[in-house]
Amino acid sequence: MTSQTSETGGAGSDAFHATLHSLRVWENPLPVFDTGTAPAEPLPLFREWFLHAAGAGQPEPHTMSLATVDGEGRPDVRILMLHDADARGWHFATHATSAKGRQLAGQPEAALAFYWPSVARQVRIRGRVTACGPQESRADLAVRSRGALASALTGRQSEVLGSREELERASAAAWERAEAEPDAPAPTWTRYVLEASEVEFFQGDAARRHTRLRYRRPAGDAAWIRELLWP
Repeated sequence: MTSQTSETGGAGSDAFHATLHSLRVWENPLPVFDTGTAPAEPLPLFREWFLHAAGAGQPEPHTMSLATVDGEGRPDVRILMLHDADARGWHFATHATSAKGRQLAGQPEAALAFYWPSVARQVRIRGRVTACGPQESRADLAVRSRGALASALTGRQSEVLGSREELERASAAAWERAEAEPDAPAPTWTRYVLEASEVEFFQGDAARRHTRLRYRRPAGDAAWIRELLWP
């Protein structure tokens, strides 16, 4: 009991808060965001920022947060990988039977967030999500690694796991099948596309005069509205 109290409210807590409050951000020179030269649509700017972050050495710039809501309206969020960004929208994939797959089936509105701390940039995206058909979903999996196929074949994502040994057995069988059948089908694997209705580009500033540019497209309108936001 004493050990638990010490861990939650004693030295452990002191070390946590001391470390937390000692951390600093954006102490290196940061890029300038000239909103006057921003394109009329968000996709070209997103691609430009993505390439810039990758070129600046940002690890895993293709990772992003996906936020959804469940049937009771409770928010949920997780990290996953971007598979593409084109005129249709921002692409990602998961099992239709996973928690996020079920949530998207019930409420096909979602949000994405990219954070590239090496350049103090964020991109936030909101919009409607559409599930792609079986052919496109299968093609998505076909171009990924053997490990991705094995993971997809293991399945049962988000279900309760009885033991680590159960996972190891199922994973071993999935890896064996992925090696023997590189085109093995994973029926629940689904590619999704988020068609953006709002995209915000955030450039951090050491003096906290952050630059925020939002692209907004009202329902039924093909043209994007651009507007600056107070930080």
